Amino acid sequence: MSTAATGEHPGVIGKQFGPTDKDYDRAHLQYATSTHRVDHGMNPGLVVQPRSKDDIKKVIAYAKANKKAIAIRTGGHQYSGASSTGPHNIQLDLKNTFESSEDLSFVSHSLDKFNAFLRKHKVFVPHGQCSTVHLGGHVQTGGYGQLGRSFGLLGDHKKITRSSDPDLFFAWLGGSPGNLGVLTHFSIQVHRDDDHRGSIGLYATHLYNKDKLRKLVGHLAEMSDNENFPRNYDVCISVVSSSLKLFSSLELLPVGGLESLDEKVKEEHPEIFDDDGNLVKIWPRLIVVYAQYVPFGPNDKPDMAFLEQFKKGSIPLRRLTTQVKAPMSQLTKLWIFPHAREFEYPYIKRTYLTNSKTLRVEKIMPSGNGQWLSAQLQCFGGENSMFTRNANNGTAYSWRDSTLCMTIDNFHKPEKKAEAEAWQATNDAEAIGPNGIFSKQDRRVLWGSYGSFDLDSVWNTYYEDRPKYERLMQTRTLADPEGIFTPNTFCVKRARDSVRKNPPGHRKI
Repeated sequence: MSTAATGEHPGVIGKQFGPTDKDYDRAHLQYATSTHRVDHGMNPGLVVQPRSKDDIKKVIAYAKANKKAIAIRTGGHQYSGASSTGPHNIQLDLKNTFESSEDLSFVSHSLDKFNAFLRKHKVFVPHGQCSTVHLGGHVQTGGYGQLGRSFGLLGDHKKITRSSDPDLFFAWLGGSPGNLGVLTHFSIQVHRDDDHRGSIGLYATHLYNKDKLRKLVGHLAEMSDNENFPRNYDVCISVVSSSLKLFSSLELLPVGGLESLDEKVKEEHPEIFDDDGNLVKIWPRLIVVYAQYVPFGPNDKPDMAFLEQFKKGSIPLRRLTTQVKAPMSQLTKLWIFPHAREFEYPYIKRTYLTNSKTLRVEKIMPSGNGQWLSAQLQCFGGENSMFTRNANNGTAYSWRDSTLCMTIDNFHKPEKKAEAEAWQATNDAEAIGPNGIFSKQDRRVLWGSYGSFDLDSVWNTYYEDRPKYERLMQTRTLADPEGIFTPNTFCVKRARDSVRKNPPGHRKI
């Protein structure tokens, strides 16, 4: 590499892209680029796609010699762009670095490919729902997903250096959205289908209306509020705006085609018909329920009435319309969303957590306002939940006493940005805080970050207490003393670089 960040290193075998190269925009594109390219400085001076560990070593040596920082991306799905960096620094893109069939525990593999490999061998792990996330970032920020109550997080299943270096283990797994170095591979503990025979999955789709949503969310809230609810169940409820592309690609067309929708649908959703009563080829807003039962012993029996209440009143679809018995490795595939994102627009996102036992989530509703909305509610809590019980396993994943996780995303056209921001600001004001109807405390997760891109100024929203945050800063100081892996402001800082800000109780968006 030359002394300019846009120069190329003659010894690196992998591809390199500078801002003047024709493929630069494609090479540095990430999930958050559509929204945060400018305000979060997602314009790396050089993108390097290494082909080997030797390539990686050369990039690190160059960065150290030239006082540059390195941002590491595998899938590039962090909502705020924390896996990117600015024009003085380097983007190290590992999404294709380790992809041979023997490298199945390496960071480069997408979730979809990883799930397919596990399914082939009749084993499974808990993981997220987006097919295009890659294991590197997914593990470090938790791997939240459908099996959160029954099996915990994907990051709970990593077997690395806890015994030899507990501080480094703690920091890598949930400690910072940025890296402490270059993670290349890890060992994973898996679960066998044969140990959980009799598992059941439910995929139910409902036409949206407020009463239906309140009823379904009420069932979820009852589950969340019951501290002794069995570990065997996981439930996630999603609400999404109209999109033919989205739902046809998910194979969610009704049996018999759109024309088979009955008169009740025409009455409740006239927006999918023109003035002459002809069908317009789009979907109305929908409520989608993922529910699952998994046995943990020979005496475990499913509560079919509990599952049926989420299916009652749903519409018949081709993909999965009733409860089906299937091995867990096959059910995990059903919970994977096949697209990188719900809608191809800029967005305003929120991810809230709560430890409330008396939820009133029915008052937080996505409403039609000319934008594309996606909301999701999932239960994580209870004394039997592995999300809760894994709290002291040596990882740093925060807010393990949370009972429910909610994401509310507003995808919007550029000219609708102000309206989208105002809509989410109302949610912030009504949902979070001393009088919040969802949570009395501002709790956030690193994978779903929002608001301030200065992590040090809002540390208390991502970590439970100051000692935890200071432990992470000390580990950063030891692992990354020169700041090579601190490429932006949304990283845990070295201890000497942090100024104590925002004592507990202070809230800064």
